[in-house]
Amino acid sequence: MSRRDVLKVSALGAAALALPFERVARAKTASKIAESKIPRPYTLPFKVPPVIDGRGGGTITIAQKMQNAVILPGVQTPIFGYNGITPGPTILARRGTPLNIAVSNELPAKHPNWGYEAWTSVHLHGSASKPQFDGYASDITRVGQTKTYQFPNNQESRTLWYHDHGVHHTAENAYMGLAAMYLMSDELEDRLPIPKGSHDLPMVIADKMFAANGSLMYDDEGHSGLYGDVMLVNGQPWPNLKVAKRKYRFRILNASLSRGLRLQLSNSAPMTVIATDGGLMPKPQTTVQLRVGMAERYEVVIDFAQYAPGTKIQLRNLGVPNSRDFDNTDKVMQFEVTADAFDAANNDVPAELNPQNEIMLLDETKVPGIKTVKLDLHRSNSTWKVNNTTWDDIVKSNYQTVVANPQPDEVQIWEITNKSGGWFHPTHIHLVDFKILSRNGKAPFNYELGPKDVAYVGENETVRLITKFAHQTGRYMIHCHNLPHEDHDMMTQFRVGTDTVDNDPMTSAPAGPIGAGGGGVTVIPVVNTSTPATPTATPTAVPTTAATTATPRPATTTTTRRRR
Repeated sequence: MSRRDVLKVSALGAAALALPFERVARAKTASKIAESKIPRPYTLPFKVPPVIDGRGGGTITIAQKMQNAVILPGVQTPIFGYNGITPGPTILARRGTPLNIAVSNELPAKHPNWGYEAWTSVHLHGSASKPQFDGYASDITRVGQTKTYQFPNNQESRTLWYHDHGVHHTAENAYMGLAAMYLMSDELEDRLPIPKGSHDLPMVIADKMFAANGSLMYDDEGHSGLYGDVMLVNGQPWPNLKVAKRKYRFRILNASLSRGLRLQLSNSAPMTVIATDGGLMPKPQTTVQLRVGMAERYEVVIDFAQYAPGTKIQLRNLGVPNSRDFDNTDKVMQFEVTADAFDAANNDVPAELNPQNEIMLLDETKVPGIKTVKLDLHRSNSTWKVNNTTWDDIVKSNYQTVVANPQPDEVQIWEITNKSGGWFHPTHIHLVDFKILSRNGKAPFNYELGPKDVAYVGENETVRLITKFAHQTGRYMIHCHNLPHEDHDMMTQFRVGTDTVDNDPMTSAPAGPIGAGGGGVTVIPVVNTSTPATPTATPTAVPTTAATTATPRPATTTTTRRRR
């Protein structure tokens, strides 16, 4: 037993020692591909996804396609991608300029190995879209159909992302690659001297595992969570980014299915958080560690001015409780300081960013008769539930059951309770931004002091938040963003105001045949499709053209580590 193994076992504590030793000490990999095919961390260059400029409005056309991607060097990996790439193209938008996106489903009718019908639904996460354009899970676009989504871009500047939300298969579709950033700017952001342009970079973090033939493996361990052993940033394993001696702004998105992150620089230098899910914070916050649940976004400024050229600093992942960790999941990427000429433009973080943010100014003591809505997140009979209901219960009610019915512009307090000791639940509330008031009666972390749309609800924790139901009326979803939990079946809905012909997410703007403009077809409800864990099967070979992906396998060399 090596010294490293001794330390690893010691760190796990007495509870972990009750496990078979092999499961504790052999937490090395999850992938089946030859170890020589997986690159050493920090040897590949940092990449930035291509950009589509939608700031002038109009209509953008995007196709969901199955293509081969080179994620591991020299290896072909079939993926689902927006325009055939993952992450998909970053879309630039402008506040006050609506943008339409026509999305066609050109995926295989059935997933080649996992067997499900590849229907999709596009959710622009962080947008106050109308219900019929919000990626309502059961408002699906089947293969051979298209739908045009209308995005109002009516909120303050922020980092959004668009991803699949197709009912009961969100996890598989997102894991296959249907995810990308959407960045909305405004005049306030323009005026601030914060890093912009080439010093403002996306950081889409996700973990994957690979079969022997290079295809993606899927195993959510009975719908509890999927944990890969290869950490990707913008689709590149553990990249190295060369940086000048100045400030950089990183838009961090945790696009993993189930892996929470606790990020820290290898030299423990401070990071400055300037924005959260819903945009700029009232004022910047400094932290050494940053916890990022799935779907959370944080905009972080790191200053490299003090370092000599050649200095290398790693972004590490210290992990969160109840994640499956492998040899290199504690590594994310590396920064390598260069001797490039200094560029003084937009190289500052002012003491105030957006002090007049409406959500952050909400005060429960100034709202007479304010209502409190309570949400209970739990597991029952192997099914994830919210207030003891599932999405299939919503479908059976003809999409009428709701957990809350706030009126337009009403302010409410929501209390989200996670009674589970074995999982955390990053809870996403569609349509609105909110302000986190407390965690188990204590103040939120300083980096959460900005507008949010995802709340990390930890094990045995109650998170209390306040929000205003503005912008739209109609029905919107609430769900856990551990996507295997969402799919099976931790998702419910609320209604703002009343339902109308113009805001019904199932009938107002259904998908239509490709070439027909998207609309006017019979709606086919998806009900009772929650399936058991995907069975294990032998992966098939990867052709040189878009084709198959690998099937899941049981995890045999990992262990759950509980960090406190």
